[in-house]
Amino acid sequence: MPLYHTDDQAMLADTARQFMAGEGAIAKQLRHWRDTNCKDGFGHGLWKQFAELGFTGILVDEADGGMGMGHVEAGIVLEEIGRNLTPSPFLTSSVMAATALGGASAELKGRYLPGLLAGDSVFAVAIDEGPKHRPERIATRAQRAGNGFSISGAKAFVVHGGSADMLVVAARTAGADDDADGITLFAVPKDAAGLSQDAVRLVDSSMATHVRLDNVAVDADAVIGEVDGGRELLGRMLNAGRVGAAAESVGVAGGAFDMTTTYLKQRKQFGRLIGEFQALQHRAAHLYSELEIARATVIKAQQLLDAGSDKADLMVSVAKAKAGKAAALAVKEGVQMHGGIGMTDEYDIGLYMKRDRALAEFMGDLHYHADRVARMSGY
Repeated sequence: MPLYHTDDQAMLADTARQFMAGEGAIAKQLRHWRDTNCKDGFGHGLWKQFAELGFTGILVDEADGGMGMGHVEAGIVLEEIGRNLTPSPFLTSSVMAATALGGASAELKGRYLPGLLAGDSVFAVAIDEGPKHRPERIATRAQRAGNGFSISGAKAFVVHGGSADMLVVAARTAGADDDADGITLFAVPKDAAGLSQDAVRLVDSSMATHVRLDNVAVDADAVIGEVDGGRELLGRMLNAGRVGAAAESVGVAGGAFDMTTTYLKQRKQFGRLIGEFQALQHRAAHLYSELEIARATVIKAQQLLDAGSDKADLMVSVAKAKAGKAAALAVKEGVQMHGGIGMTDEYDIGLYMKRDRALAEFMGDLHYHADRVARMSGY
């Protein structure tokens, strides 16, 4: 498969690029919601515009009213989100939760997907239970109670949890905390009795919550997929989130790179544009090559996921690690090449560094995925 976009995908990219650069611009969205101390960290009006463009339903099957597209197309939107630092629940709602709901019953799809497609609903995923991404261990328990389940446990750093109408919760219905089997996914409504959330603002000004579930009662219809057999569906949702975060990281890196090269062409020192200095040209050229490699890696992972390849799992971790490494380089070089003003809030380059730090941890950092690649490769 060629590592570039088809004509239809290029048209989608043009639409997403123009929309994010206009409606999703930093001054209009990120700085506005940050400076007004918004409890959601994003604009619901913009989320409705996502829906009007069909973005919210990219990964929802056509039979369920969605666009029936794939991870390549979702990644196109995410790259532009990253390039403009546009705050939105697209990754948690339209990518991760939508992937999970793809394996849900018709009743559960009918309950939640219309709101997502209309831009009226926001979803969150409650997976991790500690400061680091370790989905291999799930201690939150769901015990049978009457015709449903009672869920108890805690989840950490649930992005957009406080804004969500529904949380996709991974809980253990059988086995020990570290067992691969015995996992079940549940759709837990925001107003469920016993569900409480403590809000935290992340380094990039986005909002997350620490979630507690104290004997939260849900009926059997809240189960997404199969009881005790949710590990495979959880893996699909995690892969969607990981490759989505990688695509957004490429966008963050690209936005930082564009801002930096523009500055190199404008800033003068000793009577010369600093972009004429060979040392900075070499650093910019190296960064460009790293970004192109990362972008190609992400597209490959997206294509393998869309094709249902057994190699997708490995490539997703390669993409998350590579994109994270390239984005970290891009934002560091950006701040350094801007000089002292790069450390001030007046310039947007520092905002790219903050977003990179949040994305780097989301769904596993560079070290987690490098280790995962090594293990899957037999090391």
